[in-house]
Amino acid sequence: MVSSNDVQRLFLQSMLSRRIISQKLALKIWEKCVEAVRAADDSLEIPFSSDRNSWDNFVSNINNALNPLDLEFAHMHDEYTGKEMCVLVNRRGDEIAQMATDYSAVEIAYFKAVVEQIMLAPNESYTVSSLAALREVGTLKANMTKTQAEVVLSSFVAKGWLVKSREGRYSLSTRTLLELQPYLRSTYPDEIIECTICMEMITRGVACYTAHCKTRLHTHCFNNYRRRNQNCPTCNENWSADANARKLLSIGEGAFKDGQDKGSRRAPRKSAAEGDEDEDEEMDVEPSPSQLSQLSRSQAKKRGGKKAVPEESMDVDEDRPTPPKTQKRKGRR
Repeated sequence: MVSSNDVQRLFLQSMLSRRIISQKLALKIWEKCVEAVRAADDSLEIPFSSDRNSWDNFVSNINNALNPLDLEFAHMHDEYTGKEMCVLVNRRGDEIAQMATDYSAVEIAYFKAVVEQIMLAPNESYTVSSLAALREVGTLKANMTKTQAEVVLSSFVAKGWLVKSREGRYSLSTRTLLELQPYLRSTYPDEIIECTICMEMITRGVACYTAHCKTRLHTHCFNNYRRRNQNCPTCNENWSADANARKLLSIGEGAFKDGQDKGSRRAPRKSAAEGDEDEDEEMDVEPSPSQLSQLSRSQAKKRGGKKAVPEESMDVDEDRPTPPKTQKRKGRR
């Protein structure tokens, strides 16, 4: 028998097949679901209005129904477009297990390794190159070829877990930021930054150029803020002049500098469960330039030869605060 509850059922069935859609499309689907139930039984009185209050009430009722299933109909603004996106999120257990229905354990481990390099990227760039992503295959405790990794990376992009830019760099998608947010916040608390305006996580946007200022804004939040205020919301620096606006620093791929992800991978963060047992564990990575330089100096000293030429200093973005150091595991060639 048809009832008004069938509107929710039809809407959720549509969301299960899409997972992530814009709020505008979600409103349209809701309207179509109401029309379908009314067509099945025109005696039913099913209220529908596209205003925000009616939509919020509809979402609240859906989440009340989903709560026993540990599911949630959540929303977040897309960092690229600023559009409000809606996602059906699984809140149960280990958040990274959201992918378990689509991927094997090895593929999930590979995804976590790529996400780690994105989160630990320098200069708040939150991005990793294709070559650096493929290097993560060497960190897995299972066999996966680079050809297989390329296929899996393409799948991550196709299913909305990662975003690939025209330059071939990978970053986190809106779906990942929303659905895996508890995992990201608990695993990388020192790397998480929030928008000063909307307080949501930010991996691409702009930052104030004043030294030690903590203002970080999504691009759409920055554009909306500039329409009514010309000063930095934290340090009160005047942004009204075009020259000052051009000095704003980038967050995301625009903050990446050539050569920052070449050589050996960033050392993974050690969990508390690992303790000190893995201090001397071998790591299947090539030695970094600094390690090679130190080795050359050591060998020259032992043999009485000339000292190795010291390595050149790396480029550092002086406009940004120094990122927190992460603990590195000892390794040997």
